[in-house]
Amino acid sequence: MSRNSKLISENLREEIARELGVYDQVKKDGGSWANVSSKDCGNIVTKAIEIANRAVEK
Repeated sequence: MSRNSKLISENLREEIARELGVYDQVKKDGGSWANVSSKDCGNIVTKAIEIANRAVEK
């Protein structure tokens, strides 16, 4: 898998970031995720996994 391929869609990542209160930082930085902490990125991934698991269970 190439480094540039997306494992999570941009829309889902933004939706989760909004839910977790992180997206304001991304907007402030002109769409860059560079200043989002590793902890917050991990929380986004965790939430995405929870969503995927719920979808599989249905």
